[in-house]
Amino acid sequence: MYRASAWLRPLPPLSRWLQRHAAARVHYHQALSGVDFELRRGEALGIIGHNGSGKSTLLQIVAGVLEPTAGSVEVHGRVAALLELGSGFNPELTGRENVRVNAAILGLTPTQVRERMDDIVAFADIGDYIDEPVKTYSSGMALRLAFAVQVHTDPDILIVDEALAVGDAAFQAKAMTRIDEILRRGTTLLFVGHDLNAVKAFCHRAMLLEKGRIVLQGLPDEVITEYLHRTHKRALQAQQDERASSLERIDGGYGLQDACVVQASVNGARHTGVQHAERLEFVLDVRRNKDVGHPCLIFDVLDGRGLQLTGRRVELPPGEGAARVCIGLDASFQQGIYRIRTRVVDSPALERTTVLSRQEGWLSFEVVDDSRARFTGLFPVPMDIRVADGEGAAAGKPA
Repeated sequence: MYRASAWLRPLPPLSRWLQRHAAARVHYHQALSGVDFELRRGEALGIIGHNGSGKSTLLQIVAGVLEPTAGSVEVHGRVAALLELGSGFNPELTGRENVRVNAAILGLTPTQVRERMDDIVAFADIGDYIDEPVKTYSSGMALRLAFAVQVHTDPDILIVDEALAVGDAAFQAKAMTRIDEILRRGTTLLFVGHDLNAVKAFCHRAMLLEKGRIVLQGLPDEVITEYLHRTHKRALQAQQDERASSLERIDGGYGLQDACVVQASVNGARHTGVQHAERLEFVLDVRRNKDVGHPCLIFDVLDGRGLQLTGRRVELPPGEGAARVCIGLDASFQQGIYRIRTRVVDSPALERTTVLSRQEGWLSFEVVDDSRARFTGLFPVPMDIRVADGEGAAAGKPA
């Protein structure tokens, strides 16, 4: 016994040496730290942040793909997770067979799978390939089929990680519409994406992650503005632009105090209601500093979801102090609320534009009457329309 214990005595130091050298070679990364939030039934939360901030890791933990090393997660209800779409498909099975397997894993009964199979196949729209092995599919086809399965499971919780970019433009539009339908049924949404307009369109509130920590939670507009502020400041720092240190939060957004819109009104107010085609008169006082060699104001009209409808670049005279810009337009838009976004930029050329300030949401107008009898969509465009009846088709008169 004595000999054995004497022989074993060097092992603890050896173990410590091995552990120390292994730790020096193994990289440990804590993806999330102190993340705490609650999402109630029917709510929609958008999570934004730069690459590597921990967004996808958080979704994978909530979806049950990853186990947290600390803390706990409580999820109640059926979850549909649009994460790595198609990763669970068996390449040797046909698309139809993979639908059956995946739908069963997601909790559908054989009867439910049979009832929904035609809808899933029609939504994926991959034609006769549905009965071919998945190994013959393009990556886009596999993604579309996986997306179709997930959105037909009637989930209580929908988790989306950059999954709205699947397929072509037509399929993306169909995917957005389908998610909108799911949300209207009261489904809870946890959404991660770099498409900030989608966050505004779908989410009631938003969360900004940075280096695995929550920086800000609140309304989507507020959180997105802070994200853009940090992103722009980082971009200026990367360009070694000394103006980065002066970039700060200002009224309606972020920017330089001496290169931004300081006063703005539409028909004499911050917000106004008008009839269709009624005149709108915008007055903006734009502050510049003498170091801005090519000042320019970019004036954009946005719809309720933050999508840009139209806009103009207005060149400003170089100088110091405020310049007044007056813009008049007719409110030829469909019923709804529209916001104005302004950006003051230094723009020697279109390809060389540095944003000095960005302000949005503090100036808006509402078109109060319904104009669907005049046109469909958000605004009319000139059209040459002819209607012909019977033999007069070749000589139809303009409508």
